[in-house]
Amino acid sequence: MATIYVAKSKTLQAWGGDVGLGKNLYKIGVMEDGTPADLLAAGLAGVTDWELVKTQEVAGLVEADALARLGRKEKLVDPTYYPKVRGAVGLVKVDLMKVENSMRISIALETNQDNHPRISSGE
Repeated sequence: MATIYVAKSKTLQAWGGDVGLGKNLYKIGVMEDGTPADLLAAGLAGVTDWELVKTQEVAGLVEADALARLGRKEKLVDPTYYPKVRGAVGLVKVDLMKVENSMRISIALETNQDNHPRISSGE
């Protein structure tokens, strides 16, 4: 079974802010064998201060497919364009407006369900 993970690096986020990418950079990847912590401790994109944000076990997922699906909704950083991250695939620039909108919608739906039970039951 594969493991999908999200990690962040304060050094890489500071660098992203300096070069105009923004500070919301994360690494998303899929590992078949081993643990993501071992891979990140060895260093990626020239930094070694990676912290795992979240991991989850998934069945039948390949990293290329996961990144292709993610690339439809979020902006992936081109590893050939920036010399510091050359060769590091899976770096994602997260748009805070999308995150805020998603959170607002989920809060609104939860509030609506609590106040109006008929709406949540589909009647």
